[in-house]
Amino acid sequence: MHLAELNIAHMRAPKESAVMAEFVAALAPLNALADEAPGFVWRLKGGEEPDATVIHGDDVLINFSVWESRDTLWNYVYRTAHLPVMQRRREWFHRMATPYVVMWWIEEGVIPTLEEGMARLERLRAEGPGPQAFTFKNFYEPPVAASAAASRPAAAEVRK
Repeated sequence: MHLAELNIAHMRAPKESAVMAEFVAALAPLNALADEAPGFVWRLKGGEEPDATVIHGDDVLINFSVWESRDTLWNYVYRTAHLPVMQRRREWFHRMATPYVVMWWIEEGVIPTLEEGMARLERLRAEGPGPQAFTFKNFYEPPVAASAAASRPAAAEVRK
């Protein structure tokens, strides 16, 4: 199983503004760092540039990625140059009263859609954390039954 992660942020000003300049300058290096990070699988990109980040409408920044595990995502978020930028997020983004980060488990080789990510975020907001939509703080381990069942022979084969 791999870990899908979506987070959104509402920018304080347009991407081209002086308010956002330092953050925008940090995007390419941080995206390159993520792309090379151990355990990184995939991220949603916007536009033609290889380091582009998706901006929806005029003010919503979308970060959507897949990682091999909780630990590999945690290490990128909290143990790389990503952390000091994240710690300054209030300079560039509005505080959100509702959850803005959601995670869920996916099968290896699956690339989730943005629509699925937004639906998971809405589920987290509506129902709170659970196995289908969670956060680092309220984390759920990958489903054991599905992976264990796949590695076990079927009941009919066991009886032979």
